[in-house]
Amino acid sequence: MNQLPGRLFYVMGPSGAGKDSFMQLVRARLPGELLVAHRYITRAAFAGGENHVELSLTEFQRRCELGLFALHWQANGHCYGLGCELDSWLASGLDVMVNGSRASLTRAQDRFGECLVPVLVMVDAETLASRLRARGRESEDEVQQRLVRALAHGQGLPDSVWRLDNSGSLQQTLQQFERYRRGEHLCV
Repeated sequence: MNQLPGRLFYVMGPSGAGKDSFMQLVRARLPGELLVAHRYITRAAFAGGENHVELSLTEFQRRCELGLFALHWQANGHCYGLGCELDSWLASGLDVMVNGSRASLTRAQDRFGECLVPVLVMVDAETLASRLRARGRESEDEVQQRLVRALAHGQGLPDSVWRLDNSGSLQQTLQQFERYRRGEHLCV
């Protein structure tokens, strides 16, 4: 009997929407149901936010040359990669969640085809502004720029994208995700 391929939940959303927190909750609450993959990033591992594998630019470029990334991109002054281990996990029938990039969604769809399930984590503007200011990584001008970009983040995405409203509690966001996984349609 042939093994059905797993699904790749490709999580996107504006900075401050709570993608990392949501994925940490998924990792803690659904460990037997799906894997949460680490990204490889040319950013210090202690920089806060997501649990990732830190690589120097030289290490990152070498891994690109060796074809060790299933997908990679550049954003915000850093290089990001998803390892080829995804292919093995998906071929084994495992469901996997990754922190993706909206700008690389088309490449991800081309690369993973029907296995890819795009997931957009959204948050209302007031909550996003509050979160961005609270983390203290951006100036007020940068916060305003991120708010403008966030407005456009969900526009132009296909209807097939699972849209999760993370303006409330993480538990509510997880419940939305679980309803999508069960095939229930949401009105968000």
